[in-house]
Amino acid sequence: MARKPPVSGTLSATCRVVLLHGKEAFLRAQFSAQLREMLTEAHGQVDVFTFDGAGALPADILDECRSFGLLSGHKLVIVDNADQVIKEDSRPLFERYAAAPEPGATLLLRAEKWRAGKLDALIAAAGAMIACEPITPHQAIAWAMKRCPKRYGASIAPDAAELLVSRIGPELARLDSELAKVSLAAGAGGVVTRSHVTELVGLSREEEVWEIQNDLLSGTPEEVVARVRYALDVSRHPATLVCWAMTDLARKVHMASAAGRAGTPFNMIARDLKLWGQSQALVEHAARRIGPAEAARLLHACVEADAQSKSGIGEPERLLERLALTFAALGRAR
Repeated sequence: MARKPPVSGTLSATCRVVLLHGKEAFLRAQFSAQLREMLTEAHGQVDVFTFDGAGALPADILDECRSFGLLSGHKLVIVDNADQVIKEDSRPLFERYAAAPEPGATLLLRAEKWRAGKLDALIAAAGAMIACEPITPHQAIAWAMKRCPKRYGASIAPDAAELLVSRIGPELARLDSELAKVSLAAGAGGVVTRSHVTELVGLSREEEVWEIQNDLLSGTPEEVVARVRYALDVSRHPATLVCWAMTDLARKVHMASAAGRAGTPFNMIARDLKLWGQSQALVEHAARRIGPAEAARLLHACVEADAQSKSGIGEPERLLERLALTFAALGRAR
């Protein structure tokens, strides 16, 4: 197993080599902008040169770091997809440069993936290594509550931030875009509420069908069946997709019930199943009330309904209605 690269150092105008690694592009862009602002404040003028590591030559990148014109300011040399240009044969070149970087240039390496090695310590000594990894939904909620007043001049209520993340996920670029929209509706100094999020942030068709999971364990039999009919008749979701959402919920309840019976703390179960917010509470409630055997029967009923639907045995809509009643009984059991 490959070692994870360390996280070391902080951004400053004295950094001469910086590595931003991880899949969260928004964080890479934010840290890049911060570094450029710091260098501009310190040096007054910054000349930016950008290379794509997928096609650039190591010699061209390093030559750009070392060469200067008579009137040149400080250089910021950016290399995207850095992992594709810094490979086994070229890594020694970058190691030698990082050991003695040019004082008039800052080399900024950006990559989704990065393999740890000797170069890491040299980068940390010359500047900083910062991980830009995706964050959890809980972290995204906290991030949104801090970002909203700082960037857009409006605060966001905790339940509104939770609803926003539940609708679009923890991807920071999307969150930031939606925060700008709902903050504009709230107005400067205002408060973004659940109503703003409900009205202005819609679900995609793919995301919308998964919302049925929260309804299956929380409504009366009539409400749950009506929710399934709405998904089929109004939203026009395919029966196979609705069945898959129901099967996925049954799987979570079964796994949570079995793990809970074995003594696993539910916060660990929720983390492993990627549960949070309302769905976490509903699954935990169901898992605590029924045993693994009953949860297994529910999962088996979902799998059987899916198989019957695909083989032409019975009408898919009726099969889903019966499943909905089973879920409703589970949510109200004991």
